[in-house]
Amino acid sequence: MSFLWAIIAGLIIGLLAKLVIPGRQPIPLWLTILLGILGGLAGNALASAFGVRDTGGIDWIRHLFQIGVAAVLISLISPMWTRRRA
Repeated sequence: MSFLWAIIAGLIIGLLAKLVIPGRQPIPLWLTILLGILGGLAGNALASAFGVRDTGGIDWIRHLFQIGVAAVLISLISPMWTRRRA
């Protein structure tokens, strides 16, 4: 069941990260999910390093880290994907 939650979280994080980045990112949905999962994992690690992983209420800072890392990953991968497809 945790695998399913990772896919759902990756989809949400990846799509939110694509909304943050200006312009169009022509990467497929499966790559958006994968980068969202990687961004979520790396964002959790960053939040733990800064001591804000578990706070009272909603962990907004942790979620911002997750979306930020996913946005960086999508920004780096998207041009490579475009060149590969051309």
